Amino acid sequence: MKEFLEQAIAGIAAGGIYASLALALVLIYRAMGLINFAQGEFAMFTAFICWSLLQGAAELPFAVAVAIAVVVGAVGAFAIERLIVRPFERGSPLAIIIVTLALFQITNSVAGFIWGYSPRSFPSPFPAKPIDVGGILISIQDAAIIGVSLLTLGLLYLLFNRTRLGLAMRAAALYPEVSALLGVRTGLMLGLGWGLATGVGAISGILVAPRILLEPNMMQSVIIYAFAAAVLGGIDSPIGAVVGGLTLGVLLALIGAYLPPLADLRLALSLLLIVVLLVVRPSGLFGQRQASRV
Repeated sequence: MKEFLEQAIAGIAAGGIYASLALALVLIYRAMGLINFAQGEFAMFTAFICWSLLQGAAELPFAVAVAIAVVVGAVGAFAIERLIVRPFERGSPLAIIIVTLALFQITNSVAGFIWGYSPRSFPSPFPAKPIDVGGILISIQDAAIIGVSLLTLGLLYLLFNRTRLGLAMRAAALYPEVSALLGVRTGLMLGLGWGLATGVGAISGILVAPRILLEPNMMQSVIIYAFAAAVLGGIDSPIGAVVGGLTLGVLLALIGAYLPPLADLRLALSLLLIVVLLVVRPSGLFGQRQASRV
């Protein structure tokens, strides 16, 4: 039982990272009805910015470096949406998908050009030594990840439910035509949505970087887990993204601990989960089912 709880807590920590990135995917999907395939690369790029601010002449405090990196990532995503994505908003969905795939490759290549492809260690502000809670060893880093993930989700809840800006962003995403008639600048709200999604995704990139080596391809497996979490919870449901991420994190941790032969297949199992869910329950656990006439 002790080992099970320790693995479950570690899974919740990993699931918090998946949930943050899945939430970023959901924010874009609710705004545009499409998936931003470059979301993971944006998170990776922001993690590199944070790492650069922690090194060399800058050597900023960790919290300051994280705040600057998140803001830079959010502003950069806002600019990308306004300058690159916006001209295709009224075009076919396929055009926007191709644009996000191009952004994926461009962001990855630019990161490789600036920082190179050699893996680097990312410093963690939290000690690696575990703490004993009732006989259960809990990593301080895992506990911090869970805390930061919960804080991020709590702030997003307050933004969307307690502020005029958040309500305007929700209205522009769900009812763009009506919102425009009521004076909401839907285009601006969409750009802010891109910036917010990248800021949330950046947190997941910074959280996962100390657990793995920092390099341009580091988020390509994480984004698949985030996709699986979003599909599991419901691609249009923020609550579903959180539940899906935490559930997937725990399941993958338990598979790694109790089914060693399947440990190396966790990525493939996540892809299989996406396919099965799209066939059996496309709306996910919390997503809205689409009604159709026959």
